[in-house]
Amino acid sequence: MIEPFLQPPQVITSPGESYADATRKFQGIPGIARTETGQLWACWYGGGVTEDNQNHLLLARSSGAGDSWSPVCMVVDPDGEGPTRAFDPCLWTDPTGRLWLFWAQGYERQADGRSGVWTMSTPDPDRAHPVWSQPQRLSDGIMMNKPIVLRTGEWLHPVASWFTEGSAGVVSSQDQGGSWELIGRANVPVKKDRSCDEHQIVELPDGTLWMWIRTTYGIGESRSLDRGRTWTEVAPSVVQHPTSRFHIRRLFSGNLLLIKHGPLGKRIGRSHLTAFLSRDDGASWVGGLLLDEREGVSYPDSVDTADGILFVIYDFDRRGAREILLARFSEREIENGMVGSDSALRILVNKAGEAKYL
Repeated sequence: MIEPFLQPPQVITSPGESYADATRKFQGIPGIARTETGQLWACWYGGGVTEDNQNHLLLARSSGAGDSWSPVCMVVDPDGEGPTRAFDPCLWTDPTGRLWLFWAQGYERQADGRSGVWTMSTPDPDRAHPVWSQPQRLSDGIMMNKPIVLRTGEWLHPVASWFTEGSAGVVSSQDQGGSWELIGRANVPVKKDRSCDEHQIVELPDGTLWMWIRTTYGIGESRSLDRGRTWTEVAPSVVQHPTSRFHIRRLFSGNLLLIKHGPLGKRIGRSHLTAFLSRDDGASWVGGLLLDEREGVSYPDSVDTADGILFVIYDFDRRGAREILLARFSEREIENGMVGSDSALRILVNKAGEAKYL
């Protein structure tokens, strides 16, 4: 008998009342992607009353600048009432234009090591009713941040096995997602420093890979000189942060975006979500655009356009307000520390507890 966590989940493209916003008691941990024609997709997870065995994935979409969003248009649900949960989703548009949805699937407690990364994709994400591939399990572990494409053409995605030796893994595809192989791991050397990893990778101009990792002290860093096969021991970053997901990625412009809680050199709680920009591959950071100062904002993810517009998604108050929110702004506004007339903060993507959209 195949265990439930290894069974493909249900993919529901016409969600009914059982998935209505009005009855959802918990939601958060969002991701965002943008298609080649400019349509935005958002994902997050909810269901149950917290991070529990009733969790499932929810997706919505938006045309244009993200000012208005559809109701939930797709749900990925392993088995409704448990014991398997779907959680920590990630959306990514690959270089060919395919939209990928990644997520973790496992039992409520993850210490048993049986969580796995699952995925499905569609080549036509702009259609009214996209055709998705069948869900498939890629690897053991948990993935919740976007893959990157190296200058060699190799795809890398970060996969974690929380709190363990060599927990920050790297999985590679040489054939545009046709197959995947675990190629390397970074290690947080001190056991008490290990957390959920949620690691992200940036390729530097000389080919060095720079990994940022969530730790109990905030952010750890590791580097690889061989495209992810071997990594230096994880060491503390000078950037201060709480034990929570941050966001770092390279933009179309070549600059690096960093979204974190509070100032660069100060550790605060999950408030004051702020965007910074680096023009020198992380040697220094400029700006400081405050996206949302409230307590309870967390888990940013982003996409950008070729002309320098950024879309940042995050959650607010997962069990209270239960909001998924979007900020739209430019690189210039990060540097200036204020938004202009074409930008917007706190755009509502979805609010549980009521069926209302901007």
